[in-house]
Amino acid sequence: MKSGYKERFWEIDFIRGIAIVMVIFFHILIDLNFFNIYKINVFSGVTLPIAYAAATTFLLLVGISLTLKFSKIKYTLSKKEGQLKIILSGLKIFGIGLLITLGTWLYLDKGFIIFGVLHCIGISIILSIPFLTFRVQNLVLGSVFIFLGLILKSFTVDFYWLAWLGFKPIAFYTVDYYPLLPWFGVVLIGIFLGNSLYPEGKRRYAVKDRSTVKILSFSCFLGRHTLIIYLVHQPIIVGIIHILFL
Repeated sequence: MKSGYKERFWEIDFIRGIAIVMVIFFHILIDLNFFNIYKINVFSGVTLPIAYAAATTFLLLVGISLTLKFSKIKYTLSKKEGQLKIILSGLKIFGIGLLITLGTWLYLDKGFIIFGVLHCIGISIILSIPFLTFRVQNLVLGSVFIFLGLILKSFTVDFYWLAWLGFKPIAFYTVDYYPLLPWFGVVLIGIFLGNSLYPEGKRRYAVKDRSTVKILSFSCFLGRHTLIIYLVHQPIIVGIIHILFL
């Protein structure tokens, strides 16, 4: 492994921590609305941009983190072993997404998650393998995919089998929907940023370590544990709502 490679960068954990806080805030609003405690249209106004900002941040960081992981494994594993490691990582995230699909199908009357953010991240990790060494090409391709996704958003279709790609069915409703178009484009732009800002797993620009500052260190802590926080925060919120209001 080349010297200079670091396992983690505090600024990435910090930004990821902010993103998970935005997710928690958005889901609190969703749950309060769902249980008729505080009525608000969470899919419009100022709340929807919060959800999109959090998702965009997460998916950009997925791309950046993939470049860091690739910088590590390409010096420690063979090409096939490295690709298998990335594929298994993607399958793990996608598998967790399928469990969330099952859980929301059992719990929700309607709107259960078909292809949410974890499904998108899992598949995007696998699809990213051929793109991990590209830079500007990812910026171009990512922009194209985002543009195509925005176009698809204006149309509806009468079938469900391509909903994962971005073809939204008529009267389609789900509480979490992040199709590959446009969101895989965001991951590709994240890979561009990772290869530009952290070439070979090293910072291109000096960043002073602020991870010991209390408020920043807390966000870094959250950023290091976002997956487990994402999985447990909804049951905790719902439990608190039942105790306090129901």
